[in-house]
Amino acid sequence: MFDCIIVGAGPAGGSAAYHLAKQGRSVLIIEKDPLPRYKPCGGGVSPSIAQWFDFDFSPAISCRTNTLRYTWNLEDPVDVTLEGQEPIWMVRRDVFDHFLVRQAQKLGAELRDNTAVTGIEFKVDRWQVNTANGSVEAKYLIAADGAKGTMAKWLGFKDRKRRLAGALEVETTDNNVSNVINLEFGLVKNGYIWNFPKADGYSIGIGTFRGGESQDFKKILDGYSQGAFGIDINNFKQYGHPLCVWDGDQKLHTQNALLAGEAACVVDPMTAEGIRPSIFSGIKAAGAIHQALSGTSNALEKYSEEMATEWGTEMKWAQRLAGAFYQFPKVSYKAAVKRPGGSIMMAKILAGELSYSDIAAKAIKKLGGSMFGG
Repeated sequence: MFDCIIVGAGPAGGSAAYHLAKQGRSVLIIEKDPLPRYKPCGGGVSPSIAQWFDFDFSPAISCRTNTLRYTWNLEDPVDVTLEGQEPIWMVRRDVFDHFLVRQAQKLGAELRDNTAVTGIEFKVDRWQVNTANGSVEAKYLIAADGAKGTMAKWLGFKDRKRRLAGALEVETTDNNVSNVINLEFGLVKNGYIWNFPKADGYSIGIGTFRGGESQDFKKILDGYSQGAFGIDINNFKQYGHPLCVWDGDQKLHTQNALLAGEAACVVDPMTAEGIRPSIFSGIKAAGAIHQALSGTSNALEKYSEEMATEWGTEMKWAQRLAGAFYQFPKVSYKAAVKRPGGSIMMAKILAGELSYSDIAAKAIKKLGGSMFGG
């Protein structure tokens, strides 16, 4: 029997496994797909996550960039360069996620990939996790199986609110790939389109974060890809996937179990950043399980409270800022992005150098003033 079983080998699951194994806990990671496995994702990671680990992430980073370009309907560009800070990391999720899991394995965590969970049962003081390859047991359980996972439902949590996003991975051998993060705000309602560079290609995607899922994502993405980069998306496999965007604090614990990552709805409602918050939740979940195993009776309840205090507080500001920005995006683009200070602040949030609480109140006031002639 294990101290903890973690279902899902994404950033949340890998981070939780690493930190639990580091504390000497017996950990099993169960992943339905064989690793490494493809995951559609822009792949932008704030370098600030390095502070939470004691190993070098360089082998998992495809490239680094400190340059961003914002556009409105493919025009009116704003170029921003972050000076003097660690560039934003660009990663491929198959490499990045597997790298995290391997670090946990080095500390003793076990992995069973290509293993689908078929059901779970709580038995007196432990969880039994049933898989196609047999059953395993643990004192505690972390559900980190993502936006499309079933663990949250099986654990009795209400249905997660989801927003639709599409992602397109474009593989190219072009040695002249631009090392610039491109963000386009005018072609899609309540969201944006992105083109994130990799060492040997692009990740182009589209997402809406405050409603608007009825838009023709493929048509919009095709127009963007053709118009801005001369890329025909019909030549590449396309992926659609939901995002579990933060939409208010919620209970993340139940009997001997926690939710982490997108299963816990931690995606940023302003930028749709998901990797850093997933890692953060995985680390917090590991800490809570470790405390519970050490005899702290309310450790899991405190996890829900800490996520609300340390993550939810920031996301309240992000949600308010998203509401102001996406309600009148053209005005907001001129009022915020076109102003040098505003575009730099947005870039610093993506890089993890600024928090929403640092700038949101002032930004919302400025956006409100612009909408009403201020």
